Amino acid sequence: MRYSEAVWAPKSLISLSHVFKRYETPSGSFEALKDVSLEIGEGEYVAVVGKSGSGKSTLINVLTGIDSASSGQIRVGDTAVHGLDQEQLSVWRGKNVGVIFQFFQLLPTLTVAENVMLPMDFCDTYPPADRRSRAIALLDKMGIADQADKLPADLSGGQQQRAAIARALANDPPLLVADEPTGNLDSKTSDEVMQFFSALAGEGKTVLMVTHERDLSRYFTRTITLADGAVASEAERSH
Repeated sequence: MRYSEAVWAPKSLISLSHVFKRYETPSGSFEALKDVSLEIGEGEYVAVVGKSGSGKSTLINVLTGIDSASSGQIRVGDTAVHGLDQEQLSVWRGKNVGVIFQFFQLLPTLTVAENVMLPMDFCDTYPPADRRSRAIALLDKMGIADQADKLPADLSGGQQQRAAIARALANDPPLLVADEPTGNLDSKTSDEVMQFFSALAGEGKTVLMVTHERDLSRYFTRTITLADGAVASEAERSH
């Protein structure tokens, strides 16, 4: 996948232009996103913060194609996400976006290794004979290769989150999107997870994280604050 060249700034991976998201409710139309325009470059580690109901999760959902924008343009790399149908979105998301959830969402009847192999099986990105070894390598990178053949319920919360990150990396996507990934972790494990995301950004991955935890701001290259569905401010990390 090729992205636009820019020698003076990170190459743009994500571009949102005048994005609106409206929901119809019994009491009338509700705008969850209002004229949101953003540019996020390769290798950035960006936080999306704001009060409950500010539009954080809606932004993540329209960016990843889990939900569709009412209007506006959304591009990730050279893909116009807003122009894809549901089947195309599913294939595109499987290969290009790793999504990490607060509650892990590992399938309970599959082993940890099988959970990590699942995106590879779905997208057929690696030969079947190579999938388990890749899963083990990713789990080793997360420090839990010795848990590969256990069920998720046998792991601690921190280990489950590490497994979920390994699963998100299965197809080597350029973009990782995390929705409150440290919300159920203790502070030590949270710091370890945040440091790992920092390392991934250093390797060129773009990491976009929804969080309400202000004390994690030191990890991010940029913080985007939403209020009432609109971008209220953007702040670069001070060095």
